[in-house]
Amino acid sequence: MLQSRRTHNAMTPAKWQQALSALSRQDPVLKRLIKAHGTGRLRRRRDPFVALSRSIIGQQLSVKAAQSIWLRLVDMAGTIEPETIVASGIGQLRECGLSANKSAYVLELATHFLDGTIDTAIWRRLADEEVIQELTRLKGIGRWTAEMFLIFHLLRPNVLPLDDAGLQRAMRLHYGEGKALSRPRMRAIAQHWQPWCSVATWFMWRSLDADPST
Repeated sequence: MLQSRRTHNAMTPAKWQQALSALSRQDPVLKRLIKAHGTGRLRRRRDPFVALSRSIIGQQLSVKAAQSIWLRLVDMAGTIEPETIVASGIGQLRECGLSANKSAYVLELATHFLDGTIDTAIWRRLADEEVIQELTRLKGIGRWTAEMFLIFHLLRPNVLPLDDAGLQRAMRLHYGEGKALSRPRMRAIAQHWQPWCSVATWFMWRSLDADPST
């Protein structure tokens, strides 16, 4: 397990307002989107197991499809906890709409939480890339899933999930006149979002009504 003496604070409501002011000054597209969608803000998924499970389920699915599967899972398990997932087993997870691989990943994640293999307390003291390194050691968790965890559970302010389909689509719409943007071009645009890339990404999602947290 990586160790770090640095403290990485989550985004507070005051920081959120600071981010809105900065992004509105730095990017005219975001100024428009913040004016249109600025009444809400990023909300934390407080339970790390729920946050990771939802991200695994959401991989390569539309927001609507992922939400449908999640609701079936909640209906089946009652509460989404490591204990209820392990008790359900792969068969019931499959019946909720999870693929064989995702069922195995979520079940293994639950087992790790139960046996103490995963120590969530240290993650708050790690830098973003260190958290990603830790999480991607777990089966079924890639960089995108780790980035969603950073955004929605740890509320890190400066995460840019370039592999996210919603972000790609929104940036294509707002910055590319409908044409696909290269990763270097996306990074160049996002330079104007620093150090609030998570907030900018949230507004990109909002512009499509495609926030993965819903």
